[in-house]
Amino acid sequence: MAQLEYLREFNFASVCFRLLLAMVFGGILGLERARKGRAAGFRTYMLVCIGAALTVLLSQYEAELLATRWADIAAETGSKSDVSRFGAQVINGIGFLGAGTIITVRQQQVKGLTTAAGLWASACMGLAIGAGFYECVFLSFLLIFLSVGVLHRLELNLIEQTADINLYIEFTSLSNIAPVIARIKEMQVRVYSVEIDRGKKGSGMYPNAVFSLHLNTRIPHSRLVSALSGMDGVTMIKEI
Repeated sequence: MAQLEYLREFNFASVCFRLLLAMVFGGILGLERARKGRAAGFRTYMLVCIGAALTVLLSQYEAELLATRWADIAAETGSKSDVSRFGAQVINGIGFLGAGTIITVRQQQVKGLTTAAGLWASACMGLAIGAGFYECVFLSFLLIFLSVGVLHRLELNLIEQTADINLYIEFTSLSNIAPVIARIKEMQVRVYSVEIDRGKKGSGMYPNAVFSLHLNTRIPHSRLVSALSGMDGVTMIKEI
């Protein structure tokens, strides 16, 4: 198709289309993970996909400069560098920084994935800025900003309406777990699995459990959390 051939060319319209497509397709993949309560969800997939697309576009832009504006300099110096390797080294380096933002907290919940993805996407944008690829920079900045900030509320609303939910609950005693499970079943909620931690005496850690649940009736997650938090023996409850 003529339209697709035009979008395969390296021009402003194709750059916009590729970045928008990366945002949409990455978000769709992440949305499926978010509905299942996975740590890497809607915005994380979106940021990684945008950053990866931006890196490839930058490599194409640098290759075009070597063949046109920088051709004389490249001929004089005998440069035959593979410009795609420039960005690869930066991306490898940013991986260590991103890994430092990812932690596993007491509630068996992974945090910092979106921060790490944002750092990675920002590094890709920095490469584009350094190359003077301004047309791509402004759009990528807008998309990354939307992913990190504005779309956060959308992600929370989508997660609130999903049928699957994971709850971390602390108890004063292990004997309080059975009444909680009974209450969960009374609310037409299916129990997928329960991971129990007996806690440690003298360490201040209460007995706790992580519940993987499926809501047979579409009730807000906050309603289930509120119903369980008022039970005897429940000292803490948190959706993870």
